[in-house]
Amino acid sequence: MTYRNGNYTAFYVQTPFNQNSLGAYSTYDFVYYNLLKAWKSKDPTFPFNDSHNKNYNVRDDSDWECTLKPRLRKRLRNSKNIILFLSSITKNSTALREEIDYGINTLGLPVIVIYPEYSETTDIIRNNQICFHIRNLWNKLPKFRDSMHIVPTIHIPLNMNLIRKTLEDKDFMVQYKTDADVYFYI
Repeated sequence: MTYRNGNYTAFYVQTPFNQNSLGAYSTYDFVYYNLLKAWKSKDPTFPFNDSHNKNYNVRDDSDWECTLKPRLRKRLRNSKNIILFLSSITKNSTALREEIDYGINTLGLPVIVIYPEYSETTDIIRNNQICFHIRNLWNKLPKFRDSMHIVPTIHIPLNMNLIRKTLEDKDFMVQYKTDADVYFYI
């Protein structure tokens, strides 16, 4: 039986991608993944358990079917949820489609969507509804847009306190997940 305690972080990076080059660290969505790691490094109680640190590194020059896809799937199988960074630069890459499809449709992982261009809940939610500009971002990832109703999906701004609260919330962990729906904080 797999011990599912990781947070799988999904984000868009332009390919080819080399995590060891300086350019990778300036890639917009990758920067926010690194922010989670920095918060964890600064405060060991920050509840981010990085699934990408659990097995072999992947490189975009590796074979997709033989190397990349199996390693991404292994990381997802060891995860309790998916953290998806969704921004204006996010593109519908092969890796993101696979991560979303396998994570949601096969494994049933809850999704925590972080919108890095927004810092307040009111930037995302108005009158108890998700704003049009946020719903419009979903169109960047059709697999996510069409699948998110299958699992509990929470939508939050880039706010450390809200991210901490959500990562600690058992409703968004596969072992205890709440009903499939769209959630947000008011």
